[in-house]
Amino acid sequence: MNYTILQGREIIKTYISEIPELPGVYRFLNSSKVILYIGKAKNLKNRISQYTLELTGKNKVMISLATSVEYSVTESESSALLLESQLIKKFKPKFNILLKNDRTFPYIKLRTDHDYPQLLKFRGKNLHDGKFFGPFASSIHVDVTLAELQKIFKLRSCSDGFFSNRTRPCMQYQIKKCYAPCVGKISKQNYDELVMEVKAFLSGKNNLLQTMLSEKMEELSDKMEYEKAAEIRDRIKAISYIQLKAQISHNLKDADVVALSSKNGEFCIQIFLYRSSQPCGNQAYFPIHTGIESTPAEVLGDFLIQLYQDKVPPHELLLSHEIEDKEIYIEAFEKLHGVKVKISSPKAGSRFKIMKNALQNAELALEKHLKTSAKNNAALKEVQELFDLPEQPKRIEVYDNSHIQGAFPVGAMIVAGPDGFDKKEYRLFNIKDEESKSVIGGNDYAMLREVLTRRLKRIKTEPHRTPDLLIIDGGKGHMGVVVNVMQNLEVTIPFVCMSKGVDRNSGREQFHIPNKESFTLDRNLQVMKYLQILRDEVHNFAIKSHRKKRSNAIKVSSLDGIPNIGEMRKRALLNYFGSFAAIADATVKELRNVNGISDELAKTIYDYLR
Repeated sequence: MNYTILQGREIIKTYISEIPELPGVYRFLNSSKVILYIGKAKNLKNRISQYTLELTGKNKVMISLATSVEYSVTESESSALLLESQLIKKFKPKFNILLKNDRTFPYIKLRTDHDYPQLLKFRGKNLHDGKFFGPFASSIHVDVTLAELQKIFKLRSCSDGFFSNRTRPCMQYQIKKCYAPCVGKISKQNYDELVMEVKAFLSGKNNLLQTMLSEKMEELSDKMEYEKAAEIRDRIKAISYIQLKAQISHNLKDADVVALSSKNGEFCIQIFLYRSSQPCGNQAYFPIHTGIESTPAEVLGDFLIQLYQDKVPPHELLLSHEIEDKEIYIEAFEKLHGVKVKISSPKAGSRFKIMKNALQNAELALEKHLKTSAKNNAALKEVQELFDLPEQPKRIEVYDNSHIQGAFPVGAMIVAGPDGFDKKEYRLFNIKDEESKSVIGGNDYAMLREVLTRRLKRIKTEPHRTPDLLIIDGGKGHMGVVVNVMQNLEVTIPFVCMSKGVDRNSGREQFHIPNKESFTLDRNLQVMKYLQILRDEVHNFAIKSHRKKRSNAIKVSSLDGIPNIGEMRKRALLNYFGSFAAIADATVKELRNVNGISDELAKTIYDYLR
């Protein structure tokens, strides 16, 4: 090992003479030209030269694998910071700190393309078609906020098609969560006033909004319209309660509070979002790093530039740790998004209290994460020993198919590792090959062949997603399919097929591996329970996806396919029940209550939708 490290240092020395003393980004590559590490530097020559000196623990393994160096010169250090982040996101080098969850933050969208606007959850980059509020830390926080807004302002939540086909108010009106503009229960003018109130609320203008509502309540009282005045009073109370809950923000109008906790070489970063002086939730992140010793400041710096690469930062960032050269980050954010960001680390006062709360949340989340990781790592260690893998698996992919007599076939893949199930890596494969659908009952082998071929072809372009183990829900026949696919693609990945036992009872599963006798495991072993959990997860994902696909197809065509159901009767059914799901759940007696539906037709509809 020492010789290899020395050799790596000597290789780097051969590049030093050609490297300029300019800002830029450097890359260390291994013998297969795979990027091991990407770094930035104010002075490339000086920075890369440091790797030829005595190495610390964090760099030894990396340099022992390095066989070449590449670099790119940039106009400034902030440009180097941005380029480094872009390249890390693209190549995901093994020795860089990686942001695991880099999805865009969700927003609340107020539609502006309809006479009666509605509020929707939105996630994406196109923030032009409508009025947007946020971002929020997660979809859960958006859902909670939307539910509160629905109670307070009662804007419509239905689709345009549902809205245009109503002849009477739906259940939302009955439970006082909508004013039923679809059937004229509220005037356009009054609805527009509600929309303005929603805008004011989501923009943080609560004091102005409460003043406006108080004046309106007094006017209604003077006119002796006490019921309407009481509605306004309840709205003011609800807004006041929400405002009271938000007072902990301590004048954080547009800010993110970012707190880092570390233990045993692992990190948790909690981010609390504040927009328009209101809290918008919090989210925990666990940066990925492989055998690297990093300081909290380094981890926090890498996290910030990766997080805000595709997300617009707020005007203020409060950090638990001081980061080096924060001016470079400020300049980089301004280049990226045109936003001048103030970065600080509070040491006292009300903002320090907010930071302490964020730190406590980070510590608790990290403790929970470490316990979960320890449990998962113990299971993965047993999986390694059971299947004689060269190392403990970090990425296990599990596959299953679902169909009914070959109809609506889907292939499903789930991913598990040290952090448990990685749901953002789950994949659904809509079966395209007609061979997979041609055999009555569905050709399970052809489906598996198509799914694995499509998945494993991507390994060459996405090496960072190469699995350490495949688990297939199937028997010996499926094992032959996997072998054939891997031979055709010239790919070698350890795999096992897992089939139900003689009576298809859980706990009597058989395991099939090429060139080995099939075997079973004691149902009480922890590794057996872990493998069953993986199998059940992919099975449930496959069935859920299949049902969704089938449901979508039925929604499009089933009413049209029922004999004697024309446009008028279809509209009557939808107007009466409010949704297709309600029609499908209706009894024959309930169906008969719809105008134009006879006893015989009600029975026909009932039978058809079962």
